[in-house]
Amino acid sequence: MITVVGTGTGSPLPPGVLDGATLVVGARRHLEAAGLPEETERIVLGPLAPALEVMAEQVGKDGARVVVLASGDPGFFGIVRALAERFGSDALDVRPSAPSVAVAFARIGLPWDDAVVVSAHGRDLRTAVNVCRAHPKVAVLTGPGSGPAELATALAYKSSGRTLVIASALGDPEHEVVERMSALEAAGREWPDPVSVVLCIDEARALSPVVRTVAGAAAVPGQWALDESEFEHRDSMITKFEVRALALAKLGPRLGDLVWDIGAGSGSVAVECARLGAAVVAVEKTSDGVERIRANAEAHGVYVRAVHGAAPTVLSDLFDPDAVFIGGGGRELPAIVTACARRARRSVVVALAALDRVPEVRAALAGAGLVPDGVLLQSSRLAPLPGDVTRLAATNPVFLLWGTRPADTAVDVEGAQL
Repeated sequence: MITVVGTGTGSPLPPGVLDGATLVVGARRHLEAAGLPEETERIVLGPLAPALEVMAEQVGKDGARVVVLASGDPGFFGIVRALAERFGSDALDVRPSAPSVAVAFARIGLPWDDAVVVSAHGRDLRTAVNVCRAHPKVAVLTGPGSGPAELATALAYKSSGRTLVIASALGDPEHEVVERMSALEAAGREWPDPVSVVLCIDEARALSPVVRTVAGAAAVPGQWALDESEFEHRDSMITKFEVRALALAKLGPRLGDLVWDIGAGSGSVAVECARLGAAVVAVEKTSDGVERIRANAEAHGVYVRAVHGAAPTVLSDLFDPDAVFIGGGGRELPAIVTACARRARRSVVVALAALDRVPEVRAALAGAGLVPDGVLLQSSRLAPLPGDVTRLAATNPVFLLWGTRPADTAVDVEGAQL
């Protein structure tokens, strides 16, 4: 039997949990706090694989008793997963304490049933950054190379006004520190180990008025490809819902993604991607368009970063996207498609009305290493006529082209950012 004990967030070790232990495994700070007898064999956790091998040798011995000390709830982004995969769940006796996320939110007096929790420990930091950009309340579990300074540096660049709460050594009566500051302030600091968790909060939306039934991120909306009437727009300059439906399917926006909407107009595609959980940047060259995008995002309860400027010039100032929608571009369209396709990690989708531009867009997608495809969308909507009869009203045909990056091809961008 392997006993896995959560500690380090204020809960004392259960009485007698270390009695008769033949091997104790844990981080250095946990082993030091446990006050083990000198003769007790121990492993200071670093790389997990060697520790698992030693534990396997111990578990096979008669009378062996292995104890693993972990932070908070070891079943929440913790060591329980690796132990269960190696030894089986029946071999584990798990005794959790309060999760660090729960303790951090308790320290600042906020509920966390509506928080999104993301681990950056041993994982790509860009996912945590994108979740923080998109959602009003996020808890980030940190790790080496993915700590408060690195997270804050990414968020401070063209910041969306998030507040960071950095919780260090939670539960340690001598060393616990919980500090609230801007991303810019956090980026300029050196942070000691261990930082337990970083909370990223949009102060204006920290307390949701919605009574939650399901914890975590807001549920995926039951509808998408919303009617044009759901968005403020000018002179019918909006991506029609039939086009938007297929575009969303090819973009695949999801939690942890960053999506660009280029030539965003009303921002209908940007807003729909944000509703599906992605972080979104909408680029629009008109100032009234930028305000319209912001108004539509606010009306739908999501955050979209609206950038006033013309592509491809402003694109060099943006973080690399997972997917891109291009709904405008004029004569610059081939250059815009090329710039986007070179940096997109997954896909680029282009909507255009002119047949003459189809070959050059396809060539730009292929030239950047994407596999091009596309369709001509022609639809007719039901429209009432006097006399309680109905006719078909044709919408303007639109070419929807897309390029997808082959799964075995990495994005090779010089100086690529998060």
